[in-house]
Amino acid sequence: MKKNYVIAWSLVVALGGFLFGFDTAVISGAEKSIQQYWSLNVIEHGLTVSIALIGTVLGALLGAIPSDRIGRKNTLYLVALLYLLSSLGTALASDWYVFLFFRFAGGIGVGVSSVTAPIYISEISPARSRGRLVALFQFNVVLGILISYLSNYLIGQSGETSWRWMLGIQSFPSLIYLVLIRFIPESPRWLALQRQRFDEAREVLKRISPLSYEKELEAITLSGQHQKLSIQEPLLSKKYKFPVMLAILFAIFNQVSGINAIIYYAPRIFEMAGLGAHTSLLSTVGIGLVNFTFTLIAIGFIDKIGRRTLMLIGSFGLIASLSMVSFTFYSGHFNGFLITFYLMIYVAFFAFSQGAVIWVFISEIFPNEVRAKGQTLGSFTHWVMAAAIAFSFPYFAEKLGGGNTFLFFSIMMILQLLFVWRVMPETKGKSLEQIQENVVMH
Repeated sequence: MKKNYVIAWSLVVALGGFLFGFDTAVISGAEKSIQQYWSLNVIEHGLTVSIALIGTVLGALLGAIPSDRIGRKNTLYLVALLYLLSSLGTALASDWYVFLFFRFAGGIGVGVSSVTAPIYISEISPARSRGRLVALFQFNVVLGILISYLSNYLIGQSGETSWRWMLGIQSFPSLIYLVLIRFIPESPRWLALQRQRFDEAREVLKRISPLSYEKELEAITLSGQHQKLSIQEPLLSKKYKFPVMLAILFAIFNQVSGINAIIYYAPRIFEMAGLGAHTSLLSTVGIGLVNFTFTLIAIGFIDKIGRRTLMLIGSFGLIASLSMVSFTFYSGHFNGFLITFYLMIYVAFFAFSQGAVIWVFISEIFPNEVRAKGQTLGSFTHWVMAAAIAFSFPYFAEKLGGGNTFLFFSIMMILQLLFVWRVMPETKGKSLEQIQENVVMH
């Protein structure tokens, strides 16, 4: 029974990941129509595409505040409401500035979700299955990306106002998410450590682990006593330097792989490679399907072979596939279908490694007393880099060409391989309190 409870709660919270992915990728099918509809210049168009990412950076930066102050559950209510308002507002906007406002609001929802949802799932999950359950969040992210690509392809055939339907259809899962959050409990660790509501925490833990809930509550309480001694110690103090370094570098490597350039600009990349507009849109569906499939495969392995092993395998695959894309652009003989094939291999390795591991790993490595702040730091770094890559990719692709751009991504993955090999610790099968001892005392 306990397993069913945890899986059900994790699936509900992970639905926020679906909306995260859908909201992030849906603009790729609508951006050209929006540019034409409001006759946007290059700068205005770049702002239209990246405004949600700017909101995401802000949401990630501020995500720890509501998560710690009003609780994980109430913060997820706020996220669901932002998604709902964003989808309706952008679909109905008659003014470009109104459109920007609601895209920005949706971005804030994505940023806060990237902090709160992985924390919540990690805090309710048993150690032996925490990787799989937190990875459900990333699984739903890529499912959202896939469905948004498929939705864009189907709706894109319906006429000049199809972009409004592309954006507005997200309101339906947003409303479902808002309703379902009512049925999940608050995080037991938040109840115990932030509010000292030990009886409520005990009841939640009893549903999760009927045989060992008292022992788990005792471990949480002991970490809380440690928290009181460390409460004045800031996240960026010397004490937490190792998990801080891990989170920042992990988030940077996630984005300098080029993944968001491909998610946001996939149709344009395929057109650069010589494919037609219709074929390019269809190819993005293929990218989304590969992303979805290999994230699902990774969920089956993350608690068996570990986070570090997935990252080692993925790093080798990313280096090879990005190098092949770069070489094909350098050759001057653009073969759109060959580049599409290489990019699908790239997405497969990314989904199997970085994509599946990032939110699991960052949600695990910080002690209880600074977990929300640590997750905020990792998410903030991730989204700052995502915004920078998304904003600069069209410029560098035009000025440097596809060969140099993808060579840069490949070199960054060589550095990632060195980081994983020499620095990254393994966290599989350990309780959050055990990881706290190992990582902080590193």
